[in-house]
Amino acid sequence: MNNRFVLSGCGTALVTPFKDGAVDYQSYASLVERQVEAGIHFLVPLGSTAETPCLEDDEKLKVLELTREIAGDKTILAGVGTNSLKQTLRNMKLLGEHGADMFLVVVPYYNKPTARGQYEYFKAVASETDKPVILYNVPGRTGTNMTAETTLRLAEIENIIAIKEASGDLGQIKAIIEGAPDGFSVLSGNDDQTVDIMKMGGAGVISVASNIAPSLVVKMTEAAARGDFNEADSLNARLIPLFENCFVESNPIPVKAGLAAMGLIRNELRLPLTTSEDSTYDLMAKTIDGLQNMI
Repeated sequence: MNNRFVLSGCGTALVTPFKDGAVDYQSYASLVERQVEAGIHFLVPLGSTAETPCLEDDEKLKVLELTREIAGDKTILAGVGTNSLKQTLRNMKLLGEHGADMFLVVVPYYNKPTARGQYEYFKAVASETDKPVILYNVPGRTGTNMTAETTLRLAEIENIIAIKEASGDLGQIKAIIEGAPDGFSVLSGNDDQTVDIMKMGGAGVISVASNIAPSLVVKMTEAAARGDFNEADSLNARLIPLFENCFVESNPIPVKAGLAAMGLIRNELRLPLTTSEDSTYDLMAKTIDGLQNMI
C-alpha cells in the first residue's frame, strides 16, 4: 500500500528580501501573506531563489519560523541541500523542528558527483530523516545532470517522494514520469515548461514567477491538473514573457527587480549577486505592467 504524501500544484520558491544588508522580515511576512491569499498550494523557503548560501543559521531559522506562522497548514518544503553530506544533514537537523514539513535537496554542486555518488548521497540523506525528501535536479546551477535512471532508482526509496526537475530535457522528464512508482511526483523546475510537463503527467511546479504572479500560476496549474489544457495554455501564453524575463539575469536578480518595481521589497541582494541592470529592472516593470489587471 502506498502511503506517500503526494506533492502537487504550485509552490513558490520564495525570495529573501533585504534592507540595508539585513533580512527584511517585515517585507518577507507580507510576501508570504500575499502567497497564502493567492491560494498557493505549498511554499518553498530557503532554496536557491532565497539566496540561502548567503544566509546565516539564525536568519534561516527566523525565515522558516515566520513562514510557518503565516502559512498555517500549508505544506512547507525547506531547502537544505549543499555539496557536503555532513552540511546537508546539519541543515536538516537545524530546520527540522522549526516548521519544515519536507526537505528540498539539490544535486550536489561543484563536486560533479557520478551517478553512483548521487545515488549514495541521496540515499544517505533520506536515511537520516523521517520527513519526505524532494530531489532537485538543476544542472545549469550544479554542473551535473541527474539522469532518469538515477532518479527512478531513488524514487524507490520510501521517503523520497518527488523531484523538482529543471534539466530542461523533456525527454528525460517524460522517462521519469512514465517510470515512476505510484505516488512519486514530478514537478517542473522551469516555469515555461510547466504545462508541457503536466500534459505528460507531471504534478505541478516549484515556481520563481509565482513570487510576482501567484494567483495566475496557481490558476494555470489548477487548470492543467483538471485537464483543461485550453485554459492552461491560454494562461501560459500570457505568462510566457514573465517566465522568460525572470531569467534574463541569474535568478533571483530579475524577480527581485520585479518585486521592487511593484513596491513589495527593496531591490537588494547579497554578494556575489548584485542588483539588476537598469535594463532588467525596466523590462520587469514593463512585463508586470502588461499583467497589471491580472495580478
